[in-house]
Amino acid sequence: MTIRRSLILATAVLAGALMAPATAQTDTSTHDGAFVPEVGQSGKDVIWVPTPQALVDRMLDMASLTADDTLVDLGSGDGRTVITAAKRGARARGIEYNPDMVALSRSAALREGVADRATFEQADIFESDFSDATVVTLFLLPGLNMRLRPTLLDMAPGTRVVSNSFTMGDWEPDETSKAENCQNYCIAYMWVVPAKVEGTWKTPAGELTLTQTFQMVQGTLQKGGQTVPLEGRLNGAQLTLKAGNDEYVAQVSGSKMQGTLNGEPWSAAL
Repeated sequence: MTIRRSLILATAVLAGALMAPATAQTDTSTHDGAFVPEVGQSGKDVIWVPTPQALVDRMLDMASLTADDTLVDLGSGDGRTVITAAKRGARARGIEYNPDMVALSRSAALREGVADRATFEQADIFESDFSDATVVTLFLLPGLNMRLRPTLLDMAPGTRVVSNSFTMGDWEPDETSKAENCQNYCIAYMWVVPAKVEGTWKTPAGELTLTQTFQMVQGTLQKGGQTVPLEGRLNGAQLTLKAGNDEYVAQVSGSKMQGTLNGEPWSAAL
């Protein structure tokens, strides 16, 4: 069996598991009334399947999470991703529809000593504002990822989005990684939200026209009566373009970009 076919089959099985009706008992309490989550219990959009801790760690490593980051976990479940991020010093917030899971997560954050940095709210992820996040994590089906994609693409350039197991359609990930010592749901995908650069830019050398497909960029430079083709890539707000032996590297800030052309100062504006 080819790797591609294996991945397709694995994805189909996982999607089926997440969409399948819950088979766990509806009574998820212990004898003393405390809530205990069950793998496979019903949720608003999918059933609950926890992200393995090994993949949580890998996802946060991929995002290069630091204490300067604000992480938001969409569909935070039992809170393990948020709590792990808080243990690394970041401010972290979980958005979860199930109020019992929210209460469970808050108790866990208190127990782990990170309740000042790990917070949880009972809310619908499609109606929530998480625009302050510098890192977004999620474990949702492809259809839900696609519903979220326009919102994610409107976030600040450089925001890292890391998904357990499922992709974002034709928005190709910037990085793919598999966690070690992990049995199930072990692959993570990361995207860096790109700046918006499509349009016609004025430069000292001429007119730069760019088209953009997510982080991939193509264009032309009208220079001295010639049309020079360019192609490149965005890493958040950093744009790299190449035209033959010329390399443009610039930091994009709204309607302006500034950087270097072959090491010499260069700038452009819309």
